[in-house]
Amino acid sequence: MSNSYETETTAFCLEGRFLDFVIKDGYKLKGLLLATSEGECYIKLAKHLRIAFDWRLPRGTWLQVVGEKKYDRKKGTFKLKAERVMAASSESGRNSSSPLPANNAKPQPTKVATILVCQKSDCMKRGGKAMCQALQSALSDRGLEDRVTIKATGCMKNCKAGPNLVMPDKTRYSHIQATQVPALIDKHFAVDQVKQRQDRVGEVAMSTANIATI
Repeated sequence: MSNSYETETTAFCLEGRFLDFVIKDGYKLKGLLLATSEGECYIKLAKHLRIAFDWRLPRGTWLQVVGEKKYDRKKGTFKLKAERVMAASSESGRNSSSPLPANNAKPQPTKVATILVCQKSDCMKRGGKAMCQALQSALSDRGLEDRVTIKATGCMKNCKAGPNLVMPDKTRYSHIQATQVPALIDKHFAVDQVKQRQDRVGEVAMSTANIATI
């Protein structure tokens, strides 16, 4: 029997509260978990949505999702794939949905820097997965997750020297292990961190001076 008889494809449109992202290999966005009137469900994101989706989407946001539903008659299961994700103002205003912005959902104070990471199998086997996880952790610990993004790339033509990555200033690194990542982040973003600390110290000093004059 052909696949056309075993599966049935239809369009779907559902609404619910955003619960969490579904991540693969520690850094690849694959889909969303949504709480709907029928329970919790997993919705895979189409490729064009995975590339541009805003990772800062607050949990609990009311969403309307439109896409493709594939029903497997033999197994009695179905899969949902989102082609469009929209944000509704409230649960009671389900008909007032608007397109959900991608990475420009909120104004960003500075230009987002990008770290390029090879995701091909040779680099992954040499510690690439752990390195990506370490990058995410280091950026989060330093409050840089909104200013620095990690972008997976194809082969960088230096397989035997993997894992390979390219920092925002075009500096290339090879043989990078997870334990070396924090030092690399400090090296390339130390100036920004010092400036942020100085700004915070200045704000505290100003607040203290204002209190002293009362």
